[in-house]
Amino acid sequence: MDAAWMPAGLPWGWICLLLVLGLWMLGARNRIVALRGAVSAAWQQVDGVVKARQQLIGALLDAALPRLDSERGAVDAVVGAQIQVATAAEVLRKRPTREEPAAVLARAEISLTSALVRLVALVETHGELRFDPQVQPSLRALGELAPRLAFARESFNEAVLRYNAAIDQFPTRLLNGVFRFERAGTL
Repeated sequence: MDAAWMPAGLPWGWICLLLVLGLWMLGARNRIVALRGAVSAAWQQVDGVVKARQQLIGALLDAALPRLDSERGAVDAVVGAQIQVATAAEVLRKRPTREEPAAVLARAEISLTSALVRLVALVETHGELRFDPQVQPSLRALGELAPRLAFARESFNEAVLRYNAAIDQFPTRLLNGVFRFERAGTL
């Protein structure tokens, strides 16, 4: 066999080793990219529920605000927390596999949840609001949305854990610097 095309001093063993290493790198990169895609798909579910909740909160505030003037602090807390969630979700929407924006969103979600609990309790104590035909559908829909958000968040977190485990696994973690794989954050 004529080896004229092969550079001098490069044995077949090295060529095979480089080929195997290159194929492994390609396979590992494709696996991580697929897992990153799964995180993005799971984020789309969370994002859809967050957007729906935002609209429901807006409708609830529009209907209840005129009769909750004395409880302006609770309303302002909900509005402020809702702005934090919207801002954090917008940042995470651009790249859902970033750790810090996910942590910011998780903290904003906690603030919004506590502010919403307070607002719903106030609406429940105001008899005229509790049975108002404009307020009641928003309250019911918010209650129905909570389990959907929990399920979407759990799916997102599971996808993130699979992705993080894959990029932390040896020898794949050696590729993190080459392909700029970074840890994703849970919600």
